[in-house]
Amino acid sequence: MAAYDIPFNKPVIIGKELYYIAQSVLSGHTSGDGTFSRKCQRLMSKRFGAEQVLMTTSCTAALEMAALLCDLKPGDEVIMPSYTFVSTANAFALRGAKIIFADIRPDTLNMDETVLENILTEKTRAIVPVHYAGVACEMDAINAIARKIGALVIEDAAQGVNAKYNGNYLGTIGDLGAFSFHETKNINCGEGGALLTNNSQYRERAEIIREKGTNRSQFFRGQVDKYTWLEIGSSYIPSDLIAAFLYAQLENIERITSKRQSIYDQYTERLQSLVEQGFIQFPTIPQHCQTNYHMFYILLEDLDTRSRLIEHLKRDKILAVFHYVPLHSSPVGQKLGYREGMLPVTENISERLLRLPMYYELSTEEIDKVTESIDRFFSY
Repeated sequence: MAAYDIPFNKPVIIGKELYYIAQSVLSGHTSGDGTFSRKCQRLMSKRFGAEQVLMTTSCTAALEMAALLCDLKPGDEVIMPSYTFVSTANAFALRGAKIIFADIRPDTLNMDETVLENILTEKTRAIVPVHYAGVACEMDAINAIARKIGALVIEDAAQGVNAKYNGNYLGTIGDLGAFSFHETKNINCGEGGALLTNNSQYRERAEIIREKGTNRSQFFRGQVDKYTWLEIGSSYIPSDLIAAFLYAQLENIERITSKRQSIYDQYTERLQSLVEQGFIQFPTIPQHCQTNYHMFYILLEDLDTRSRLIEHLKRDKILAVFHYVPLHSSPVGQKLGYREGMLPVTENISERLLRLPMYYELSTEEIDKVTESIDRFFSY
């Protein structure tokens, strides 16, 4: 990071993070499910309208819990986009599921709901929409399709904390939802996540799976006189120190979102002329979607243009990055039978997308430097 005047990302302390960490230490309970873990869970449950929120060590952990709750059997199929982080696929592959990749929409870059009917089978057990860049997938259509075949809908809302679809918060619309609080996310605690259960039939099992497969939480609440191993689980509970840091961030969620919107709007204003000249495309946000301004990306003409622009920005000590290499094009994807050309929109977008620096402390002067550098690139 030190090599760049403007890094791609920079975590921020915005409120009482360090004070709350000290409070956690002084409380004598810094392991999982302490005071701040409970505060975070209550705050998120109330704010987002989720039946249950369980803090986890990461979004990966939350997705793994969701996969366990699916009771997958060998040969069961799980549909998801190929344009996503590997954790989305790993969580279900670890349980023996066959991963079925769907292409993405050219506008929002989310899973294309119109192709689902063509790839559903009697073995489809779950559909995993990934809300890219904090912009919602078409959840009404996805939920309707899932209901017809009795499949679960598990929202990968890693990038979607505090974003909405038709007035409902992402992560609360499917049967289960997964959040990320990684340092690159709007609300962060270094590493962390949460599982949201929006279907009451999963509440008790989710708690058991998260507590190593035991009813230990019930024991501490005095509901049972001893705890024991009930089913397969793992240690998915984060330290209360992590929760203490996160709680301060959650307290400032509107302030963080407002600042990111300002950055997003400044990028849009300063780069508009390049859109009008046909050099770049902006992200698309449908009217019924309220984004959290997780990222600002531009779409370029082709892979060569993107590679040259990345190097140009680096010379100006600005770090801009591409995003996912499609999972279907990976060695594992090829073993699943996928080949080049099978998901054309995903392949095209993945070669043309460039993410610009986006973090809370990014100043107007730094935004000017980024956009002026991009202007110079296209003026040559």
